[in-house]
Amino acid sequence: MRILIFNWRDIKNPASGGAEILTHEMAKRWVGQKHQVTLFTSKFDDGKETEVVDGVKIIRKGTWWTVHIYAFFYYTIYLKKNTDIIIDEVHFFPFFCVLYARKKTIALVCEVANKLFFTLFPYPIALLGRAAEKIYLWMYRNVPTMVISPSTEKDLIKEGQRKDIIRVLTLGISYPKGLKIHKKENKQTIIYLARINKQKGALEAIEAFSIVEKEIANCQLWIVGSGVSDYITMLRKKISDYKIVHSVKFLGFVSEKRKFELLSKAHILIVPSVHEGWGLTVPEAGSVGTPAIVYDVPGLRDVVRDGINGIIVNKTPAHLAEGIREVFTNKSKYQALCNGAKKESEKYNWDKTAEVALEVLNSKLEFPASQRGKGNPK
Repeated sequence: MRILIFNWRDIKNPASGGAEILTHEMAKRWVGQKHQVTLFTSKFDDGKETEVVDGVKIIRKGTWWTVHIYAFFYYTIYLKKNTDIIIDEVHFFPFFCVLYARKKTIALVCEVANKLFFTLFPYPIALLGRAAEKIYLWMYRNVPTMVISPSTEKDLIKEGQRKDIIRVLTLGISYPKGLKIHKKENKQTIIYLARINKQKGALEAIEAFSIVEKEIANCQLWIVGSGVSDYITMLRKKISDYKIVHSVKFLGFVSEKRKFELLSKAHILIVPSVHEGWGLTVPEAGSVGTPAIVYDVPGLRDVVRDGINGIIVNKTPAHLAEGIREVFTNKSKYQALCNGAKKESEKYNWDKTAEVALEVLNSKLEFPASQRGKGNPK
């Protein structure tokens, strides 16, 4: 099978996240099964225009906001005759393959933005973004779709997508070679691991910690990830205003090996994101015995079993702080969460993810051309 994937970023992009890990883990397994996989994506500084990574051919054109246009022309001129199936990945918006390659298109939806537009953008822009999202969702309502969480499935059904053409993928964890589980820090350590921005709740992580730090002695917050310099400067000023400079460390963007080392040494992972497609860092942390405290939002509800591998709290810094206090002051509960986190993480396997997704791709090819878009492609 000749598989073409359209995604706004690839695994080597400095701004890549869980969706890019998912894409690459599936793609390299399909290559191992003798399928041909090409990923068309955006360029980034110092990134090669074309390269092969784990057998996956990567073509980079344009920026994250122009790559959709480049994709149409490049596909039409160079890729159309050599493509059996297209995976159209949705991040806010799809590549609109349904307009020029409907019979070949399968959507991969990581999340439905909906209210997220109004969190991230001024009202007029948010309104336009949401309107555009509703239009694309209507256009894709009969397109076979893969999603990464039950929450995203529910959101799509609310938007008019048919349940019988949606397939939920169970995801996996990518471990670095020679993974070691390290001893916990002597200080009670909280780790925030995500892009440093408003959507991921970086400021709320700091606000919650400022409350905890006043009540629990000998604790610290690690902020791990990259972000825009102006936003980080604002966060540093907040940290100074809260008088917690001595307890907060910015560790920047780290390697996979270093990431797991930090997760292992930390006592708690916090995820105060306003919306997630799926919380990859939760099972990653769980695999090294670190439970999570997360906001009660789509995506995170799917990956945290409240009281088993972490705690789900209401979406405010005060409730996040309360959850941290509860875990830090109850040793037996904390140990139970550590054990539960490790056990829950064992459920995740990329081999299964790739297998299920390939079933969806094969079923699309096998479905009669006259019936595509009218029912479940099986």
